[in-house]
Amino acid sequence: MTVVRYGSHPSQYGVLSLPDGRGPWPVVVVLHGGFWRTAYGADLASDLATDLVRHGLAAWNLEYRRVGDDPDRGGGGWPATCVDVAAAVDLLAVTGQSLAAGCLDLSRVVAIGHSAGGQLAGWLAGRGSLPADAPGASPVVPLTGFVSQAGVLDLALALENNLGSGAVRNFLGGWAGHPQARSLACPSALLPMSVLSMCVHGTADDDVPLDQSQRFVAAARRAGDDARLLVLPGTDHYSLIDVTSPAWAACRRAVLDLAR
Repeated sequence: MTVVRYGSHPSQYGVLSLPDGRGPWPVVVVLHGGFWRTAYGADLASDLATDLVRHGLAAWNLEYRRVGDDPDRGGGGWPATCVDVAAAVDLLAVTGQSLAAGCLDLSRVVAIGHSAGGQLAGWLAGRGSLPADAPGASPVVPLTGFVSQAGVLDLALALENNLGSGAVRNFLGGWAGHPQARSLACPSALLPMSVLSMCVHGTADDDVPLDQSQRFVAAARRAGDDARLLVLPGTDHYSLIDVTSPAWAACRRAVLDLAR
């Protein structure tokens, strides 16, 4: 397990963990949720990353600038937060390979993200669809798939529903009222992505409605992408990141399927 900085801000770092044995290893980019707020950090996803490493994947658990009042931890929002995770993923091509002695299989890089982390995972997957001059365009390390765990995948709908009591508006900041600019941050607006995706969502989720995943998958399929929806009856928002739960086991299976 190695902490790697990809920028000078205190929140610009990731933890790279490698499995035992010989590579090459597929890579999973792990993105925590918390409605992009500084109150939540990469420790939320540490157990998930550890579990994925035990199953033969290299895990890149990312921290990023988030929205908040603390100047040492804040500084996030659109586009800074997305630019951060893009830079961190692209770092795998040089620094990541160096640390892994060239054993990362960068032809098999998938992301998994919970809640707001699902927006980041979906956005990373859609970077290839961004206009050339957009923040985060032209990925050095493109994703081959992503798993959304109750992800916020349609920002326009999330704004309508006021998800997270203003969290989406705070994340977008001054761009919230500009549909064209706002769409650059929205996974649903970046279709088709030409990557595999799996959206896992529980029917008892009171934080992010199931229709976020349903609408994304329907739109992705219409656009020609291979997108799948796994609905978990009676499952709430947080069971998806509980490594002892059947819900997490389903998420892990999805990651392994996409990575292999």
